[in-house]
Amino acid sequence: MAFGIKRRELLDWKRKIDEGEIAFLTHYWLDDRFPGYKTVTKVGSHDFDKLAEWGRKYGLKKEWIHHRKDGYSHFDLIGARQKEILKQEGLLEHIWE
Repeated sequence: MAFGIKRRELLDWKRKIDEGEIAFLTHYWLDDRFPGYKTVTKVGSHDFDKLAEWGRKYGLKKEWIHHRKDGYSHFDLIGARQKEILKQEGLLEHIWE
């Protein structure tokens, strides 16, 4: 279940994707499959190959991309990898403790 996200944040994420950027969206999230994790970061792009290349530099496999027909395909980042990647991207302030 996603929560703690404002409509404006979601629209900004989609706009960046529409403009060809690699876009980041971090929000609170609970899922019984992943106990102990409180946030997820969605890293998306309309350009599937660009997104796969971005993920490759962090050891993410293109098979892990959630391919969406609406064009908002994305990786889901959680836990230690999420923090590590956001730190390397200069976006660590997007994680809440």
